[in-house]
Amino acid sequence: MSTGELLNIEPQELQFPFELRKQISCSLQLSNKTDNQVAFKVKTTNPKKYCVRPNTGILLPRSTCDVTVTMQAQKEAPPDMQCKDKFLLQSVVASPGATVKEITPEMFNKESGHNVEESKLRVVYVAPPRPPSPVREGSEEGSSPRASVSDNGNPNASEFTLASRAFVERHEPQETSSEARALLSKLTEEKNSAVQQNNKLKQELELLRREATKRHGGIPLLYVLLVGLVGIVLGYLMKKT
Repeated sequence: MSTGELLNIEPQELQFPFELRKQISCSLQLSNKTDNQVAFKVKTTNPKKYCVRPNTGILLPRSTCDVTVTMQAQKEAPPDMQCKDKFLLQSVVASPGATVKEITPEMFNKESGHNVEESKLRVVYVAPPRPPSPVREGSEEGSSPRASVSDNGNPNASEFTLASRAFVERHEPQETSSEARALLSKLTEEKNSAVQQNNKLKQELELLRREATKRHGGIPLLYVLLVGLVGIVLGYLMKKT
C-alpha cells in the first residue's frame, strides 16, 4: 500500500494477467485519509494503450473510490514480458462542496503553488490464471462409463472395452424387442392366411359332399323308373296277348 498525506493507494503496482488479443483490466482503491475533500487525477505514459475510469474525481472525507484501468488488446508480447509503462496519480485538497465538474488541470499544477501529492505506479505483467483441471467424466457416481485417455494420448483399451460393452447392452434390448415385434406380426399374418385357406377348403369340401350326395341319390330313382317302365311294357304286352 502506498501511503501519502492525502490518499492511501492499494496496490502499489498495476498487475495485468497478460494474454494476447485480449482486453485486460485491473483496479486501484483510493482512500481519503483526511477530513477534507480530495481531488485526484490519473495520468499514464501511454494513454492510447490504457483506459482509466474514472481518471479524475473527488473523494469525500474518509471515503474510498475504485479506479479501473483497462489495457487494450495487444497483438504482440513485450520482450521478456517486461513493461515500461507507468502511471502517475496526483491528489490535492479541494475546496468544500467542490464537484467533479469543477476539477481543472490548474489544480494539479505545482508551479501555481498548489500542494500536489504524487504517487508513481508501475505496470507489471503476470501469468494468467490456469484453468481448473477437468474432472474425469467416468469417475462420478451415476455417470456412464467412458474411455479414458492414457499418457500417450490413446484411449485405455480396457475401459474402452467396458464402454463398448455397456453401449451394446444398453441398445440390444431395444433391437431385440423390435425384431420380436416384427416376427410376431409376420406369424400373425401367416396364421390368418392359414385360417382363411382352411375355411375355403372346408367350403369346397362341403360342396363336393353335396354333389356326391345328389349323384348317389339319383341312381335308385332312375332304377325305379326303369323297372316301372319295364313293368308297364310287360303288362301291356300281356294284356295284348
